[in-house]
Amino acid sequence: MKRISFLMTLFLCTAFSFAQQDVTGSVKDASGLPIPGVNIVEKGTSNGTTSDFDGNYSITVGADATLVFSYVGYTTQEIAVNGQSIVNATMSDGEALGEIIITGSRTAPRSQTDTPLPIDVLQAKELQSTGQVTFDKALQYRIPSFNTVQTPVNDATSLLDPYEIRNMGPSRTLILINGKRKNLSALLYTQTSPGRGETGADISAIPTDAIKRVDILRDGASAQYGSDAIAGVMNVILKDNVGDGSATLRTGLTSEGDGEMVGLSVNNGTTIGDDKGFINYTVDFSKVNLANRPGTVNAEGEAGDFGASLADVQEFLGRRPDAGNINGSPETTASKFLINGGYDLNDKTQLYFNAAYVYKNINSFANYRTPYWRTLGDFPYLADFFPGNHPTNAGGYDGYVPTFDGLLNDYNGTIGIKTNINDWNVDLSYTTGGNTQTYKVRNSHNRNFVYSPSTWIDADGDGVVDDGEITEGSQLYRENSAQTFDPGGTRFTHNVGNMDISRVLSDQVSIGFGAEFRNEVFEVIEGTLDSYDGGGADSFSGNAPQNSGKFNRYNFGGYFSLDFDVSEDFLLSGTIRTENYSDFGNTFVYKLSSRYKIDDYTIRGSYSTGFRAPTLHQIFTQKAQYS
Repeated sequence: MKRISFLMTLFLCTAFSFAQQDVTGSVKDASGLPIPGVNIVEKGTSNGTTSDFDGNYSITVGADATLVFSYVGYTTQEIAVNGQSIVNATMSDGEALGEIIITGSRTAPRSQTDTPLPIDVLQAKELQSTGQVTFDKALQYRIPSFNTVQTPVNDATSLLDPYEIRNMGPSRTLILINGKRKNLSALLYTQTSPGRGETGADISAIPTDAIKRVDILRDGASAQYGSDAIAGVMNVILKDNVGDGSATLRTGLTSEGDGEMVGLSVNNGTTIGDDKGFINYTVDFSKVNLANRPGTVNAEGEAGDFGASLADVQEFLGRRPDAGNINGSPETTASKFLINGGYDLNDKTQLYFNAAYVYKNINSFANYRTPYWRTLGDFPYLADFFPGNHPTNAGGYDGYVPTFDGLLNDYNGTIGIKTNINDWNVDLSYTTGGNTQTYKVRNSHNRNFVYSPSTWIDADGDGVVDDGEITEGSQLYRENSAQTFDPGGTRFTHNVGNMDISRVLSDQVSIGFGAEFRNEVFEVIEGTLDSYDGGGADSFSGNAPQNSGKFNRYNFGGYFSLDFDVSEDFLLSGTIRTENYSDFGNTFVYKLSSRYKIDDYTIRGSYSTGFRAPTLHQIFTQKAQYS
């Protein structure tokens, strides 16, 4: 019997082999460029292969087989072999054209071509192709209206690079993750550069490999989302795939040979609960070394600025043309963790959740304190604090450069339920998030004259101050100063509750309405006494008690939105919103928008009012900085 079975198997395999043929070909995109890594599978079987780096492939299939070509970000297509030995495929980016967009609309979701507002849709592969280690830098290479800056003098500003959409600062652009608010950074940006006086969500904290796509609404949206959407909205959609994980290694350096960067990211997903749900997770580690671009310093300008001897300045700059400054991109280490998940409770109800945690450590520098700026004549003890190799100064004192270390902890999380009740789409959610930044100043000193209190001991008990009974206070700082300081930091947290309800009433009319409650807390963390006393640590003064504290506010908002399809080509849309702030009172805003299709063209327009409430950071940050 075994022999008969073997012969039958051999016969079937032989017969099958006669029906097979080798097929080769190439896979290209619409512009003719090869696409590596495309999955090519014989339909109805597990027989498959992938295209190589040049987009070429080879596979053995049945003569009447159908090949299925698929790749993330491209439209899947099927091509019948029909006995051909060469089958080429051209894949289109058509996925985005029919993709359902929820950003910018409070009624039923629409495809990108049908939205009444201009929305850029950026797919994951476009972000990854930039090779940038952080999300904000990748966006700068892909979105013309998006710009981010990095200042040459770092300190606390290293923990947030401000960004702009349509030339408006980060506090005017609302950042959403899966349609829910991302918390703001705790930092108020103070450097003289774009974004000064602003704060915003730290989008560099979002791992690039966790992103499925990004929807960017380049239009004011205060009526739909609130006052902080006055410049637009960026909605980051997280990956929800399972079973096709990836590991990405990024590395590089600048053309000058510094700023070495290395990053490792792992993304994967799995099903949960008998395929009723999923969890997708991303782990991302990165390190970027210092990139220093200080430039050269003009001796005459330095002498004039500091009232120094031109000869002394020229001697120092002859040895250090850059005046010892370390200006550029600081050394940064970051760890990022993110999960995104969902679970179908029944046919109409889904539980969804996401959470993220980011740890970042930066090491940067203040401007170099040259020996003609912080002179031994004014501060003789510096010769002992910072010995160097100056040819004539005591102890070789040649100046010093204070360093600044910043620690950032950022977290956010959302849990919610989406359900359908009698054709009404209901979304209920709770979102929390926070950002904490603490600082440490090293290689510095408190150069201010501050004395301990004088003491009086009434030795003879007569109640009268006699000679010798008063002990003068001693110098607390200067030569007695510490060289490491804890200047405190800042913290921001928020808690948000959302209710969003929508329904398609007919082929022409859809409505949406909802409410949001938000509670925000901003805290200025007090520094140690020596970090602020008398003026504080040289380079970065700590937070004094009178400038520190916790500050809170809440606001409640509600909106109503109506879409009316006058025809297949003509859409009218309107939204009204009212909002109450505990510190500002009430506001009412509205927006009207429209879309009209003419052949292959789409005309869009909108008119809106808006109100932007300043952030707690902008209201309560006050600090005297000594330099």
